[in-house]
Amino acid sequence: MSRSTSSWLLLIVSLPTSSATARMRIWRALKALGGVALRDGAYLMPADPEHEQALRRLADACAVEGGKAWLMAARARSQDESSAYCRLFDRSADYAELRRGWKEAKRGLASLGAPDLARLRRKLQREFDAVRAVDFFPGEALAEAEMAWIDLGQRIDGRLAPDEPRQARSRVRRLDAADYQGRTWATRRGLWVDRVASAWLIRRFIDVDAKFLWLARPSDCPRRALGFDFDAAPFTHSAERVTFETLMAAFGLEADPGLARLAKLVHALDVGGEPVPEAQGFEAVLAGARERLDGDDALLDEMSLVLDSLYAHFRRESPRRPGGRR
Repeated sequence: MSRSTSSWLLLIVSLPTSSATARMRIWRALKALGGVALRDGAYLMPADPEHEQALRRLADACAVEGGKAWLMAARARSQDESSAYCRLFDRSADYAELRRGWKEAKRGLASLGAPDLARLRRKLQREFDAVRAVDFFPGEALAEAEMAWIDLGQRIDGRLAPDEPRQARSRVRRLDAADYQGRTWATRRGLWVDRVASAWLIRRFIDVDAKFLWLARPSDCPRRALGFDFDAAPFTHSAERVTFETLMAAFGLEADPGLARLAKLVHALDVGGEPVPEAQGFEAVLAGARERLDGDDALLDEMSLVLDSLYAHFRRESPRRPGGRR
């Protein structure tokens, strides 16, 4: 939505005094939509088709409760009046409150385990998304909040996955898996999403006899080992790819529909992007397994079963290709 508008929707509702529950339900729905109360029972919103449909549904709900509702189109009479209406929707105070909460959350990150960190990030993400959804005229406050959110996310990632690699070269050279059999592969210990999924991919699709080393520091990687998911490793983040996607591209696995779906899940959890329905569940299982199990070998074994199941599910759900092959 643009930073200003002269077209508005005005919803006026009147409910019986005995309908306290209905009144509260309507008020909460209007607040969730981002409506501004001009006075008791009068709510203003920027005009657009989605807002109009939502307000019509609320008007119908008022009628069901024995009340009345009037939905009207309104126009600002001048640019000054339009600007005044827009200022009613200023979310700066909401963003400031979020940032105060994020600052407080930072102080407690060191005391949280992986499951609590994952839950905290999801909770804070929901709260941030809720404010952004009703910020109809975004400005500097949103930009500042987004920078603060990136900083908080990096701090949480630093607790979940220390030494996360930076993006490397954009081009991935095609390799022959036959030249990479029975090798030792090395990555940072304390496996998290991209590393555990990449280790599974290596063992299932690239080097079935792979041995793994879990490094305290990337600098501990032996010369003969194939490093992955740390800076300067042969296989790591490249351009927009996470390590899982880099390995797929390097070994010609991108056409596999099950792996392609898994790649979207790993990408979303590792660096963000298009939401994947199964991602939150996978992250929760991984966080719980990491709390429960002793060591990365046991973690890889357990999460490999989860990834096997997700892969089978994604393969089954993928549309069939011409000729009847998946």
